[in-house]
Amino acid sequence: MARTGFCDSKPLLDLHKKADERRAPLRSWYACGTIDRWQPVEVEESRMVPVKMEPDRRWERRLSAQTNESTIMGFNEDSLTDTAADGCVEESMLLYPQLQGFHSLKALVPSLLRHEVETALEKLDLIWDRTFAWDMFMDMMRTQAINTLPSADLPRHFTDATRSVLVDWLIQVHEMMHFQEETLYLAINLLNRSLRVIKVTTVNLQLLGMVCVFLAAKKEECLLPEVSGLCYLMDHTYTKHQLLRMERKVLLALKFDLSYCPPLHFLLLLASIARCSAKVVWMARYLLELSLLESQCVVFLPLQLAGSVLCLSRQILQEPLTPEGEAAWCLASSVHVGSETALLRIMHTLAGAAAKAHTRETCATFIKFSSPETMYVSLHPGLKNIAALLGVCT
Repeated sequence: MARTGFCDSKPLLDLHKKADERRAPLRSWYACGTIDRWQPVEVEESRMVPVKMEPDRRWERRLSAQTNESTIMGFNEDSLTDTAADGCVEESMLLYPQLQGFHSLKALVPSLLRHEVETALEKLDLIWDRTFAWDMFMDMMRTQAINTLPSADLPRHFTDATRSVLVDWLIQVHEMMHFQEETLYLAINLLNRSLRVIKVTTVNLQLLGMVCVFLAAKKEECLLPEVSGLCYLMDHTYTKHQLLRMERKVLLALKFDLSYCPPLHFLLLLASIARCSAKVVWMARYLLELSLLESQCVVFLPLQLAGSVLCLSRQILQEPLTPEGEAAWCLASSVHVGSETALLRIMHTLAGAAAKAHTRETCATFIKFSSPETMYVSLHPGLKNIAALLGVCT
């Protein structure tokens, strides 16, 4: 930690143990224990529910084109173009969240997709009343681009390696506190945004990361740790007054805007619609968490990240699909709007990160997903062959 300017914080992982034994110490802040409500959704007997609908030639043409295995999650309207902007985020990706050029997303999809989206949101416990399921999905699509960063550039005195070490440490803190997964993704999003609007020295970088976790927990969690407990995790290098003062500074800089639709929600939604197996979902969640360590992934929309990791997960595991599964995957693919170039770029980045995860110093995510609860997905032999993984993404 000294090389990056961080203080000598409390060690959370023993990196000298074997991969099977290097589990982060779980230190519960709750008396009631932890509940992970983001478990993979079980597949029901009825795969697809037939819904009467008017024939739509455009929809039939798109479905027939996407039954090809090589097609990567794309539904491009004929009126939309795929011209590049800033060399990274393409114009077609930015048109969709604002719904420019057409009246409503509802007019673009059949009743079957709407039914599947409502059912998936209900199974995932993301809604209380199914009546508002489609409206919630529409809002997710509109707002996902609001807090997406336009560029991956960091402040001049920070490097990608410094950011990776900090994010890896925050992942350990999150695991130790038994927070919900949404808390982690929101905390990293707040960190990415704060680094670009706040002048912070390298000495206070760890304090900023802890404050972002604290703010995310205030928004997502029911029970919070004491401020003194957060200071303890930083070996009392910072005082309570410094932490609370940094919290006010972050809130003012972000104008109290803590809203964020995490890619995890889109991932679980797509996986439920596509009838993915539990192992495919866990592999996709592992790849999605690895994206938090990659600074170049901050410019992509949450839906793009979710679609990319789900597609890469299926390619790695190579699980055979039934005809019903193929139809379900085709239906899930129609949700995504974006260019194939952008998705391939994400997959190429995460394939390289996954292949090197077991050799990197920032291996908290690798250890986290090497347990029986996560089906040992980080230890899958297909992840170690970087040539094969990168070949998938070309």
